[in-house]
Amino acid sequence: MNGPFGFVIIDKPSGLTSHDCVSRLRKIFGIRRIGHGGTLDPNVTGVLPIAIGNATRLLPYLPGSKTYRGVLHLGRQTLTDDLQGEVIKVSPLPTLKQDCLEKYLAKFQGEIEQQPPHYSSVHVKGKRSYELARKGIYADLPRRSVTVYKLRLLKWKPESGELEVYIHCSAGTYIRSIARDLGKLIGCGGCLGELRRIQALGFAEIQAIPLPDWEKGNVQQTPTIIPPENGLSHLARIILTQEEEALWKNGASFNVNPDRFEPPSTSIKENPSLEATTVVMDCLGGVAGIANLDSLFNLKPKVVFNANG
Repeated sequence: MNGPFGFVIIDKPSGLTSHDCVSRLRKIFGIRRIGHGGTLDPNVTGVLPIAIGNATRLLPYLPGSKTYRGVLHLGRQTLTDDLQGEVIKVSPLPTLKQDCLEKYLAKFQGEIEQQPPHYSSVHVKGKRSYELARKGIYADLPRRSVTVYKLRLLKWKPESGELEVYIHCSAGTYIRSIARDLGKLIGCGGCLGELRRIQALGFAEIQAIPLPDWEKGNVQQTPTIIPPENGLSHLARIILTQEEEALWKNGASFNVNPDRFEPPSTSIKENPSLEATTVVMDCLGGVAGIANLDSLFNLKPKVVFNANG
């Protein structure tokens, strides 16, 4: 594989967009082919996986779920559904005990329907919803189905209406929408205060590094790249023989012995669509691509690196 190939996990600081982080790494690595795995709002911090080089082609095959710690505020509604937006309404805080609040939160666990915030990147007739909202145009955004695997109350401050929560959810879930809808359900309004992503696409907070400070000339060395196979442990894998590798590079399908597959080392229960997906390794132990496996154990190429021609 020519050029850098793998993932850099950035601890995104507040005040920068996800694209800002990508732009900075493009300068550092000197290549254009770099992309992030899931947008974070500028004021949100935490885990931002960034694919380097051909690893951008692997982003659709990473685990899609994300995990957050955040603070929700009851008693306040804003245009943006977070504390950065203009306040629409302030309401008295209800008297809520922790067990009662937990019952409200339970209604947002499992598969739910939610409407994205108007100030979001959802496309509306070729424009971003936030672009329209800034002009005072609030489109009727369709509700979408998302899954909240776990929503746990960590701390409740009834005097200020602040609740700290842990949320593990599917891709596409808006935590601002949960804050807004929780406040609506209780009857006092609500919005998001602070939010930090602690896991994304299978990468954890402990793997994240600070964003290199290119503008101040503080880049001492190129950030360490995590090998691409480290992000694919939720998928089965197979190592090709030299003969099979020649077929693979030509994009050919071929049959393999099921006993040669290494099972996933982590669960894929949150990504059932990937159950037939296999990581293909070359005879030197590098990632050669991604394949689909049918019921007859035919390996069908989906992504082929270093293809012939």
